[in-house]
Amino acid sequence: MDPGDPAGDPAAGERHRMGRDPLLLLQALQTLWSTRERKQLREEAWRGFAALDDPLAGLLDMLESCRGQRGEGPSLAAWISHQLQCWLQAQPCPSLAQHSLRLKQLQARAVKVLTESPPSLAAPLASIFQLQDADRSCLLAHVHRLHHEGRFREAATLGATLKLQSELGVEKMSIPLLLQDKVALVERYVAGFPDLQRRLLVLMDSWCQPGFDIKDVARRYPEVTSLSLEKLSPKALSRQVLRLQERYGVAPALCPNAAIQQRLAALRHLCHKRFVEVREQEGVLGAASRGLSHRVWPGILTAHCRVHRHIKRACHRRTGPTMCSDPVTAAQCAMELLLPEERLPAAVAVELRRFRLQGRATEADSRLEVKDMKDRYYQLPIPRENVHLLASWEDLTRHEGALLQCHQVVGVDVEWTPVFVAGGRPRPSLLQVAVEGHVFLLDVLALSQPPTGQGAQAFSRLVAQLLSDPSITKLGYGMVGDLQKLGTSCPALAHVEKQILGGMDLLLVHRQMRVASVPAPAVDRARELRGLSLLVQQVLGTALDKTQQLSNWDRRPLCEEQVIYAAADAYCLLEVHQALCREPARFHLSEDLAGSRRPRHRERPGARKPPGLQKASAPAAPRQIPARAFRVVCDNMLQGLARSLRCLGVDARMLGNGEDHRRAAEVARQEGRIILTSGQPFHKLRAQVGAGRCLSVDCSLKAQQQAKAVLKHFNVRVTHADIFSRCQACNCDQYLKVSRDMMKQLMWLSSHQEGPRSSGDEATQSQAVQEPGPAPDAAPEGCTYDRPCRWLQMADLRAETPDMLADGTRLQLAGVPVGVLRTPGLRCFYCCTGCGKVFWDGSHLGRVATHFRDMLESAPSPCEPSPAPSPASSPF
Repeated sequence: MDPGDPAGDPAAGERHRMGRDPLLLLQALQTLWSTRERKQLREEAWRGFAALDDPLAGLLDMLESCRGQRGEGPSLAAWISHQLQCWLQAQPCPSLAQHSLRLKQLQARAVKVLTESPPSLAAPLASIFQLQDADRSCLLAHVHRLHHEGRFREAATLGATLKLQSELGVEKMSIPLLLQDKVALVERYVAGFPDLQRRLLVLMDSWCQPGFDIKDVARRYPEVTSLSLEKLSPKALSRQVLRLQERYGVAPALCPNAAIQQRLAALRHLCHKRFVEVREQEGVLGAASRGLSHRVWPGILTAHCRVHRHIKRACHRRTGPTMCSDPVTAAQCAMELLLPEERLPAAVAVELRRFRLQGRATEADSRLEVKDMKDRYYQLPIPRENVHLLASWEDLTRHEGALLQCHQVVGVDVEWTPVFVAGGRPRPSLLQVAVEGHVFLLDVLALSQPPTGQGAQAFSRLVAQLLSDPSITKLGYGMVGDLQKLGTSCPALAHVEKQILGGMDLLLVHRQMRVASVPAPAVDRARELRGLSLLVQQVLGTALDKTQQLSNWDRRPLCEEQVIYAAADAYCLLEVHQALCREPARFHLSEDLAGSRRPRHRERPGARKPPGLQKASAPAAPRQIPARAFRVVCDNMLQGLARSLRCLGVDARMLGNGEDHRRAAEVARQEGRIILTSGQPFHKLRAQVGAGRCLSVDCSLKAQQQAKAVLKHFNVRVTHADIFSRCQACNCDQYLKVSRDMMKQLMWLSSHQEGPRSSGDEATQSQAVQEPGPAPDAAPEGCTYDRPCRWLQMADLRAETPDMLADGTRLQLAGVPVGVLRTPGLRCFYCCTGCGKVFWDGSHLGRVATHFRDMLESAPSPCEPSPAPSPASSPF
């Protein structure tokens, strides 16, 4: 018997007969469908499709057999149709030719099946039977029938699937869906049809015209049962229109009514802030810091001048009173907008005449004097001349050093003209960067134009470098949101907020303070404050005046009030940060203030944190730092470490034995130094400085081992030339070179003034006077340690006290043993100009170079020690 013969295998024969009969295949698939064995079900279906003589006709047979079957969950008929669609796409054989008689017969059956089947079958049947090319009259009739039956969603979905939008139109299909708040489905319906998109916008815009009642439209569609008319108010609908207008690239002139509604809403908001907020808060802050005052009101109206025409039109339609809550407020608004009295409602006109008679044309904040304002609000603590406006690439180049100084703390803020139109995107106008004692106002509008100009490139490069430098601590309040706006003006800065390294968002710190219920010193006043103004009030005791926040920041030149406000808005971040670091417990914050900046509310499991918002107790791997550019301050228990680092050329300042540990944080902030400490003070000091600017040193190690650990941690590069480039006693890096003969003379003169040391020394000193020394401008031969410093001249010394430099520094000649002057080959000494300590040629350099051999660069230095004696200092 042939093994390939189905008769030889009963099971195979059954599958063969089942494959020939589509209904047997359907029955087998129904059995497997109930078992939920999807893999086996798919394999069985594909084998059955391959065995059918006509898979397309077989599908229609199965679908016709399934008609009327309704159930919950996925449909077997839809699954079979989708699987056949996939199977056909995987077959190498071509499909039926278009317009063939066989295809037309199948299309007629498919259309009939489609009219009696759920919408889930539309897509696979349209693909399998090429229904887009079928008799469209039948398809259109079916869609119209669905629409007439009130099945609007199914009608629109089927029409879009079969590409019937041009024949169906947009008004008939879209209006019922819009009434049901199915805007997304309407957008899919008109996708790819620009003419339909424009017609849709015209339709929606017509619903935004003043006086239009959407209920009149809803009455024409009694089939629509789930109405969402509240989402079709002119205010909400205008937002949708303007969004789609931008998405479809349609000219604004096509949607005038939506623009009017948005401008009216903007003016209502402005009038509320201008009149209502100020009046409600009068007596709390005098003039509301959040309200629009008379000082910024003209600028705002200038920035949104198109509002005037729309407001006058609204007043003409007698809709003016709806803008304000009462006639008094409406009259104030009408007076400031110079609206004609004859166009106003009677009640508003009466109040307007009363205002004019009484002369009450100003609000509460116009009555506040400047002195009173200074008592109520935070004042910029630096002179006005320290506020710099940078509007060109030359300005950026001139101040780049101050902006990008390593290891400093800066406050960052952004100002923009407020956009009172929903959906509008604010454009940044000003970027403020505050450093200790100075504020730099970067004119984004001037620097970003033209986009490819020298100013835009310099601005983008400087901002990117500032934000990505981990050694610079960046302070902000909602900083990520501010920086996101920079991308709208400078494409090169798009997503720059993701590049922040060393950033600290005080908004997150403030949220922790509020969770801890921090009491404000003036609760009644703070009750009307919010945001950064509230934080400044809680921490520094005076609120931040936000009057200029809503002013027109696109105006040039900026007024003086705007300049002062912008500078204070950024500089207060520095003072708040310093106050929080000094007393974190007072504000119910942890001592690890750096940990408070993480956006816990945005974290997702497994999500990667932005690099600038990670908690860091140690700095990210910095670039290699030259030893002489590395600056540290050592706590008083690490004085030996400080001297070892000075020995290698590091600028190391150390606290005295009586100084408090907190002094290290003050020095670090003022001078941009790294704190080196140990033990319990580490946690307190780390909370007072930026991330990576405080290191805990192991006190069990010797000083030189500690120095190695510090240099490796911060990736500091040390060369032979760095050794003894600083005085180990006072940290000064300026020396004077003294010849041996001049040193003999100085020691003799010093001892002669103080009296002879001994009889043996007198002979040496007398002999030193008789020996003429070499010319001071010629370097003596044989000096193995030649510092790049000048020779000591007699003019550098005081005549009456020859052992004292002209600046008052006394040379420590008593620390030089007399026997050193008789050392063979010793030709010169080095004197520190800071403390007067004297150093000479010895073996100390060789020992230091040997101990730090693994830290030194391999390239030899001109001062590399030779077998001859090496420079060393006098013993400490």
